[in-house]
Amino acid sequence: MKQAFVFLATGFEEIEALGTVDILRRGGIRVSTVSIMGELKVMGAHNIPVVADFVFEEADFSAVDALILPGGIPGSNHLNTCTRLKELILKKYQEDVILAAICAGPMVLGGLGLLKGRRATCFPNFEPTMIGATATYTGVEQDGNIITCKGPGFVFEFGLAILKSLRDEEIADEVAAALQVNM
Repeated sequence: MKQAFVFLATGFEEIEALGTVDILRRGGIRVSTVSIMGELKVMGAHNIPVVADFVFEEADFSAVDALILPGGIPGSNHLNTCTRLKELILKKYQEDVILAAICAGPMVLGGLGLLKGRRATCFPNFEPTMIGATATYTGVEQDGNIITCKGPGFVFEFGLAILKSLRDEEIADEVAAALQVNM
């Protein structure tokens, strides 16, 4: 079974994180949420507390197929300043793991230089943080093993794009149909 991790930090965009978790689990992906805040309970951008499955230090990232960064401010800023997370992303990028980021989340990938020469999208006005990327302004953009998304209104397309990459188009279509999402 494929394994994905969604990283949570204080101020994360709840719908982006939890919507993605839901879609992937419906598609048969083992998804774990990981707090980078040192405790399991993480407060979202809209004051919704979420209990993560793991704190970063206790998670086993050895067999991972996707790392997912939700947006939200200051959530994305916290992700962007987490050295351990950025080291993990760089390591897994070399292993061709799917790296997915939504809303302001692509700033982390941009700051690491992983978007250079790639097509990418993000929340409006965050384009300068996608250093070296060609901003497409589309809802969801995939370029190789990197999937980016404009924002919360595209969470279904984002989750389904990740699912398609991890499983296949047929599974993604089945999940989309069950969710009544027209793709």
